[in-house]
Amino acid sequence: MKRFLLLFFILAGAALAEEKSVRPGINTEYLKPDLDVKKWVARFEKPGREVFDHREKIMEALHLKRGQRVADVGAGTGLFTMLMADAVGPKGKVYAVDIAKDFVALIKKRATEANLKNIETVLCTERSVELPKDSIELAFTSDTYHHFEYPGSVVASIRQALRSGGELVVVDYRREPGKSSDWIVKHVRASQEEVAKEIEAAGFERVPATDFLKENYFMRFRKK
Repeated sequence: MKRFLLLFFILAGAALAEEKSVRPGINTEYLKPDLDVKKWVARFEKPGREVFDHREKIMEALHLKRGQRVADVGAGTGLFTMLMADAVGPKGKVYAVDIAKDFVALIKKRATEANLKNIETVLCTERSVELPKDSIELAFTSDTYHHFEYPGSVVASIRQALRSGGELVVVDYRREPGKSSDWIVKHVRASQEEVAKEIEAAGFERVPATDFLKENYFMRFRKK
């Protein structure tokens, strides 16, 4: 059995290493030198953007506890990172994970100014969240899953970072041709159910969660 499992993980790792990009260039804009972070703060943290307007409801739905270790994957400007840091308290920890070094620098600056010492920034890659094994109890990603260029590899790295029974919460745009905006249909590659199947195939099980969003969806998964 041990040999079989070892072979399975070797083959799975090889398959992920060969995974092809599902959206080449999807993150090019964020990887430009001297990113205009003020522009993105104004875009991400403004009234009218659903995840901003419902940020408190989203936080409530995460059911965070004091002392938890969590990750904000695709943290962007740090909107949820800051809220999560307050929710888990000084004995907890929030990993702010992003592919853009200027976003990481911005979050580090915001954390310092707010005297939040429980935030650790992490510059990730397009294939991995770059978190230690068994380091977190919950991973959260908001309007970021559709930016995973190698979703199989990234979700596998999230699974490795989660402790036994850890959970992954995904908030992303509903892609429903005929209902969703033209921008969403063109920009977002997969529907909610397609995303669920990808995550389940990576070793997660979907668990019940109240979906209270309209333009976006809220899904919760548990590591098997």
